[in-house]
Amino acid sequence: MSSSFHFSFYFPAALRLALGCLVVSCLTQELAAQQSLTWQQIRDRFESANPTLRAGEIGISESRAQEITAYLRPNPTFTVIADQIQPFPFKPYQPLASLLQTESISYLHERQGKRELRRESAQKGTAIAELSLADQERTLLFNLRNAFVQTLQAKAILELAQQNLSYYDQVLSVNRDRFNAGDISRVDLDRLELQRVQYESDVETSAVNLRTAKIQLLTLLNDRTPVEQFDVTGPFDFMEQLTPLEELRRVALDTRPDLRAAVQAVDKAQTDHRLAIANGSTDPIFGLDYGYNPPLNRYIGFNVTIPLRISDRNQGEKLRTQLDIGRNTRLREATLAQVFSDVDSAYATLTGNVNLLRPYKERYLAQSLQVRDTISFSYQQGAASLLDFLNAQNDYRTTQRAYLTLIGSYLTAAAQLNLAVGREVIQ
Repeated sequence: MSSSFHFSFYFPAALRLALGCLVVSCLTQELAAQQSLTWQQIRDRFESANPTLRAGEIGISESRAQEITAYLRPNPTFTVIADQIQPFPFKPYQPLASLLQTESISYLHERQGKRELRRESAQKGTAIAELSLADQERTLLFNLRNAFVQTLQAKAILELAQQNLSYYDQVLSVNRDRFNAGDISRVDLDRLELQRVQYESDVETSAVNLRTAKIQLLTLLNDRTPVEQFDVTGPFDFMEQLTPLEELRRVALDTRPDLRAAVQAVDKAQTDHRLAIANGSTDPIFGLDYGYNPPLNRYIGFNVTIPLRISDRNQGEKLRTQLDIGRNTRLREATLAQVFSDVDSAYATLTGNVNLLRPYKERYLAQSLQVRDTISFSYQQGAASLLDFLNAQNDYRTTQRAYLTLIGSYLTAAAQLNLAVGREVIQ
């Protein structure tokens, strides 16, 4: 009796402890699975983990290394000469009796600021590389924003599909009671139950679309988190007030990295042209030598070597860099025109979406809900036909889904406008 008593006392305590640990573990996993990331958190992860951006940063570091190479001075040249060595047949025992030994050092002096121009050109090349990376990041952020919006849209449509299915199940429950009471026929009940497959299909299709959108977003983040444990959150709505077009144009002119890179390319081309002119100039070589001549003993000498510019061997490079200035100027003008085109097109698309969404929010959503509820009540009271009831259900489903699709289009157009402007003017 004593052993039986002790067993029944300690076993439930151990069981409660194990169950408690299991519950805590399950809750912890559930909280981890339910963690939702905002757009800012998604963007921060993307900027820190995307391999394309990391590779671009390495390219900028390589460009900075070229600045060091461009500014290096020429190395001096050291020469040792041993002359007047007598061959063996003539003086077999004293070959170095008339040796003329000379040591010399020479240095090329670069004129017209060649080193400074090379460094300036390399620095401007680094600036262009940084702007090119910023422009690449701008495009990648647009793709990321699109994937984020598609995920939010898929979540909203899935929630709507689940609500519609739940509502329709309640309608079916009421009409089954009516059938049991003899208020409707078997054919009407069968038609109502057959209609449920559309709502089931909406739920399954929306779930697949949501999973696909999450997979695309995880791919851009270079993240291996299971889809079931990954979620995003954010406002899925639109703003009726938009920033004036002229202000957006001004911001784009100040912000767009590709336009700034085009301006910087013109500046670099002008520097390269000045460098080509400088490279066409002659650079003297200064030399100092020290030698020993047996009759004259020790001596020191000095020499200057100046290349003769009989022909300009750099004229082709001068012409090429001059033409490159004109080419980059035309490219800058083309980029400027593209900036205005991008901003205007994105603004027109966004304005069109707002104009479509406004009547939905003011009238159509409420009307579709009112018509659905009214026809449903009338059908339950026998004052409306089955066809009217099914049409009202379908109209509500179509209107609500069209509204969510339009919001997704609005947010995509907003991302396109952010891409055109060069920074986030619409969150």
